[in-house]
Amino acid sequence: MTTSAIPTNSPPGTGGIPLPDASVPGAAAPAGPPSLTDRLNGLDRLVRAGAGRLDQPVLAEAGALLDRAGQRLRLSGEHTVVALAGGTGSGKSSLFNAICGLELSPTGMRRPMTSQAHACVWGLDGAGPLLDWLDVDKRHRYARASALDLERADATLQGLVLIDLPDHDSIQAMHRAEVDRFVTIADLLVWVVDPQKYADAALHRNYIVPFARHTGVTLIVLNQVDRLAPHEIDDCVADLRRLLEAEGLADPRIVTTSAIADDGVYGFRDILVDTVAARRARTERLSADVDRAAERFVGYRADTEPPTTIDDGRRGDLVQAFTDAAGAPAVAEAMESAYELRAADFVGWPITAIIARLRSDPLRRMRLTELREELRGAFTGPIGAQQGDVDTALQGVTEGITPELPAHWGRSVRAAARSHATEIPEALGESLKDALPTFNQVPRWWWLVKTWQYFLVLVAALSVVWIGLLVAYGLLDAGGEDPGGLVGEAGLIPYVAVLVVCTLGMGWLTSSACRNLVALSSAKHGDKMEHHMRLGIERVAHEKVIVPIEQDLQLYARFRQDVDIALGRG
Repeated sequence: MTTSAIPTNSPPGTGGIPLPDASVPGAAAPAGPPSLTDRLNGLDRLVRAGAGRLDQPVLAEAGALLDRAGQRLRLSGEHTVVALAGGTGSGKSSLFNAICGLELSPTGMRRPMTSQAHACVWGLDGAGPLLDWLDVDKRHRYARASALDLERADATLQGLVLIDLPDHDSIQAMHRAEVDRFVTIADLLVWVVDPQKYADAALHRNYIVPFARHTGVTLIVLNQVDRLAPHEIDDCVADLRRLLEAEGLADPRIVTTSAIADDGVYGFRDILVDTVAARRARTERLSADVDRAAERFVGYRADTEPPTTIDDGRRGDLVQAFTDAAGAPAVAEAMESAYELRAADFVGWPITAIIARLRSDPLRRMRLTELREELRGAFTGPIGAQQGDVDTALQGVTEGITPELPAHWGRSVRAAARSHATEIPEALGESLKDALPTFNQVPRWWWLVKTWQYFLVLVAALSVVWIGLLVAYGLLDAGGEDPGGLVGEAGLIPYVAVLVVCTLGMGWLTSSACRNLVALSSAKHGDKMEHHMRLGIERVAHEKVIVPIEQDLQLYARFRQDVDIALGRG
């Protein structure tokens, strides 16, 4: 039997299983019980969904597991990493040497004895990268790989990577850190205890209890049973089992060994043979790790099915609140008034307008005919909508949703609702601004009425001139000669006067009728404008508030599913 140093410059193991890409958040849930890869992908989605929402220690632990699992699955799947851990004097190094068949690890009772991890490998192919990942010093790597070894019984351990760890109770902090590191990465963890210290509080408090869920990949070895009488062995095993079960290990596996007896390690060796042959320890260990990490996410989900959309009632309330905050009804009313005032310049009786210009008119000094441009310039920033009113509306839209969610996700939904809060006032102003141009056009019939009104004014003016000529030539005989016809016939004066009165009456009636039409038209235009403004406000509410909230709710719904996937429930 010979040993040899394991090369560290070997190419990466081809037996490793690459972890598939878990970057697609909408990946479909697997059919049937999820595989380890499915569970890891689900855990990865939990970590990404929880970023900025859940407690950082939980996310950090799960993230570290994902990194570790990805690296382990890409390394040799033909090797099973078995770590021997225990306290000073438990005999783990002697047990390590007994399995290896050589004195590879120093033994003794002084503290510390094993200062660095020692590794013995059965089967070299793919072991180099694995040991590099395990960070075992090159000086402490050994291999059972000779032709003679393969012909002997050691061939049944082909694929075993046996690690002898420093003492977990070492006075050296770096030794305890080495044990803590291997406890998290070994495929099978073997705790070697002796009859005198198997109830060591440090071992149980720091390692057994925290990893109680890892029963399937944990083996308890009661070593040095050669010091006990046969009936004491049974009592000791029974007491150890009772202690382990009380600490949460369900049906713990316990084997007795003696490194100095001829057949003292056969039972332990048989377990190693079965473990290596099954090639399941790696996935079972990672599955147990995923169980532990996934359970920490259970508290972040509620049992009730969450909503994934905002109902029509809350949408309507939000839009109405934004409408009021932006002052859309007041804008529509102002534009109605501006519409009527401007219409008066076209359909009003020009004579009345001339009389009005002769006296001071404060409305005209306010330039209400330019109201549209003034309003367009005003609908930006906080003038468009007050931030306080917007904040109140945002709070109202989430009030009926967040109580149904866990606290962390409730805060997340509220944050999503406010994610564009500072942008909303300006966006509401822009939506009102965009609705204005189509409502300040001059209808064609206004021009027709204006032309008709000025025609009537012209007729009335010409009629007054005609009456003047009739009075001058027909009654006063101005000029001494009778011009005759339409100018000299004084009898036409009553008829021309009637024409003047009728012309003025037609102008007044036309103006009055058109004002009524304008009033009806302005109301219609106001309603149409308010509708257009409301459409713009609905668009702002949808893009800036509804979409972020629904995305967060859908993310939470997927989060609940991924918790089940990570737990292996499918």
